Amino acid sequence: MNPIVIRSGGAADMDSVLTMLDKAVAWLTAHGRTGQWGGNPFSSDPARREQISSFLERHMVRIAEMEGRPVGVCTLAAETPHYVNPAPEAELYIHLLVTDREFRGVGIGGLLCADAVAQAQYRGIHLVRVDCYGGDDRALVRQYERLGFTATRRFTVERENMPPWPGQILEKRVPETGVEDVHARDCTLAD
Repeated sequence: MNPIVIRSGGAADMDSVLTMLDKAVAWLTAHGRTGQWGGNPFSSDPARREQISSFLERHMVRIAEMEGRPVGVCTLAAETPHYVNPAPEAELYIHLLVTDREFRGVGIGGLLCADAVAQAQYRGIHLVRVDCYGGDDRALVRQYERLGFTATRRFTVERENMPPWPGQILEKRVPETGVEDVHARDCTLAD
């Protein structure tokens, strides 16, 4: 397998991020799992395009690449989404994590989560949190648990003219010393 490089990203990565999101929506739809993001591509929805543009401009953006090709993205911020109460301590919050479905099972999501922990540790922050779709069979919740996160609180987002969205908050404590092995599986960090 080719090495995965994680680099800083930003607004210039918009097309690549939308492509990954569109592939994820297509994969979810093909598997009858439209509860998470619906069945329409992100690229065709102006509100979603604006949301992603805002993430890429305002958040810390980490892009996973293989041979120069973006294959995953993680956006991190100190603030939480509007539907999540802030933690009683400093935190890094994962607002977006998506990988290219073409490389499913390679471990890109795990590397991006390990990078998020390393970014928190570098900044002296001891908590990384994320929320995810908590409906259907809770497969996404279990995936985050396999990556070392602990499920904490369930919540529901009420949406206009749409069914409520069931969510799950998960957290991972960040060790005070020692850096997680973000170089595992041929990963290198580039800033």
